[in-house]
Amino acid sequence: MTGSYSKPLPTPQPESDYYWQSARHGKLVLQKCSDCSEAQFYPRVFCTHCGSRAVEWVSASGRGTLFTFAIVHAPPHPGFAGDVPYVTAIVALEEGPMLPSNIVGVEPEPQNLNIGMPLEVVFDAVTDEITLPRFRPAK
Repeated sequence: MTGSYSKPLPTPQPESDYYWQSARHGKLVLQKCSDCSEAQFYPRVFCTHCGSRAVEWVSASGRGTLFTFAIVHAPPHPGFAGDVPYVTAIVALEEGPMLPSNIVGVEPEPQNLNIGMPLEVVFDAVTDEITLPRFRPAK
């Protein structure tokens, strides 16, 4: 990778370092509470369901469904100008949490996207440090 990536990037924090390390290796992970068994995203030091600090990392299936989407035609940042139109989405993961992402592998037109459509994760190594999980229609 080069330093030429011109889009805003997530800033890893101590509570999300394992998430980004796993993504770099093509693995989607979530946190799960050892006390109430609920999964959560985004990473935190406590469970958002019961407040416990007994959260642990677990492998996610990488499967989900399209919860909602928008087709972006006006870039929110100059770095996205060459990407429009593209699809931003909220993916309902099999494990329960909602994950914001992009839908790839489909033309960004409303007739190609259906709420509830099955999706699967793919990974996009945008820099040496950051690999973004994106989703495509499940095969």
